[in-house]
Amino acid sequence: MAGACALTAVAVLLPLAHGTGAPGGRPAQHAVQEAPAVAPALPGADTCPDPEASLRPNGADGAAIQRIKAAGKLVAGVDQNSYRWGYRDPATGQLTGFDIDLVRAIAQDVLGDPDAVIYRAIPTSERIPALKEGRVDIVVRTMTINCERLEEVAFSTAYFEAGQQVLAPRNTSITGYDTSLKGRRICTAAGSTAEAALVKQSYGSVPVSVPNQLDCLVRLQLGQVDGIVTDNALAAGQAAQDPSVMLVGTPFTREYYGVAMNKEATDLVRRVNKVLEGYRAGGGSSAWTASYNRHLNADLRGAGATAPAPKYRD
Repeated sequence: MAGACALTAVAVLLPLAHGTGAPGGRPAQHAVQEAPAVAPALPGADTCPDPEASLRPNGADGAAIQRIKAAGKLVAGVDQNSYRWGYRDPATGQLTGFDIDLVRAIAQDVLGDPDAVIYRAIPTSERIPALKEGRVDIVVRTMTINCERLEEVAFSTAYFEAGQQVLAPRNTSITGYDTSLKGRRICTAAGSTAEAALVKQSYGSVPVSVPNQLDCLVRLQLGQVDGIVTDNALAAGQAAQDPSVMLVGTPFTREYYGVAMNKEATDLVRRVNKVLEGYRAGGGSSAWTASYNRHLNADLRGAGATAPAPKYRD
């Protein structure tokens, strides 16, 4: 409980003010005011071919890249409450995590400075509106690529593979994403793929929706819900915060995280894919493997894990 409260008590990042921005993901006023086998995805979860296929990498400067360079900052929508992914390190007060490392790599490539970033904390349900309204340039926030989201935003190639799974107290009688959920209060984050999965197949559970994933963990600790459905990669971090909870059953989807961007910012999509090409293969301290070992390996116990291979559509 103390670990979760420590994360929720930190001051928020720069506020995510609402407003209409310029095309390509740039805010109109860019001011500083601010691991079991994985089952197939749920039937009907994706209806478009190869949703993980993205634009081929290119380092050319288009309109979106030029706006970012003119502003001198990359505006990134992130989480600050997901342990190991995007959170405030209580020892240093600095934002850190696997997703944050990737943001820094993108800023380094585009602006020549990994610290040239304005971080904006956004809840799960605000990720797409923030991009469409131009309040952020990119969202790097454990965001699953799927067909429904591709109708509204663009994605990079996949940078991580995860799956939906159930997190519950260690003394639970819940056995997984199955009929043992009947009558149980099951928490998901609003706008998440977990919420969509529970709508399609609830197994008689009582869905509880909250703005952010960590809110589910707090409710579970307070006894207000009986279980959580979320990405197993996120759940592993939550279990590391609170050893009284555990993952149960097996993952029932296969999902891929991508960097989300405004659909009009095609040059930025290609540039991020160029960054990811080097990030996957790099051997330095900022490379994918080094970041995985630094942030995720201890909880996921997946030594030797690698990034998903990229897929391209043109």
